[in-house]
Amino acid sequence: MEYRDIRSINVNTHIEKKNGLSYLSWAWAVDQLLMLDSEAAWEYGEPKWFGESLMVFCTVSAFGKRRTAQLPVMDFYNRPISLPDAYQVNTAMQRCLAKAISLHGIGLYIYAGEDLPEVEKTGVKEIKRERETKPVKTNEATKVAKPNKQEAIKVEAPKGKITPTSGSMDQFTKEEQELLHVISENLTHLTETEQLEEATHILGSLTNEEKVAVWSLLPSKTRSKLKQTNK
Repeated sequence: MEYRDIRSINVNTHIEKKNGLSYLSWAWAVDQLLMLDSEAAWEYGEPKWFGESLMVFCTVSAFGKRRTAQLPVMDFYNRPISLPDAYQVNTAMQRCLAKAISLHGIGLYIYAGEDLPEVEKTGVKEIKRERETKPVKTNEATKVAKPNKQEAIKVEAPKGKITPTSGSMDQFTKEEQELLHVISENLTHLTETEQLEEATHILGSLTNEEKVAVWSLLPSKTRSKLKQTNK
């Protein structure tokens, strides 16, 4: 199969979001790779330390070629983790596998910051142009949902870890507040899909101030599930 054909595959329905960045689901990427080349194989290289941070490597052999990708072990803010544990390294290895597969063309456009493969761009541009030409009512303001501070004060947090307080978001910049909202949305999604281990791990990677702020944004059902997990 030619590279130009592989790179035109639309993978958007299999993308995972993290802090505004897009990642291809590694399980789907492997499945897609093996359907296109049943002889495909991959191997992990020896991780390399850079001070206290770690870089992982993965080589994928497919379509008669070997391609290697590297990826640092990162936290939820996409910052290198100091002295990562086995869980964090395993997560990075899976994402590195997806990235190495993309070097063969499957979902490569994600890492180029594009939204759609080349073959679909024209149609998207036309839709965008059509939307931009529509009149916009200037008397309508965009409503932004704000956390219920009163509710945050009343709710108990996991034992000894988080104590919700009023105005916990005030100490953060606008950009940081937006990021904390993204984190709370991701935690809610993970708990709803029973990925409690991942949700707990993300919560544990935050500073105490960040935990307090995020906790005040979470729905009561999400907080309840996380509290049960931390018992």
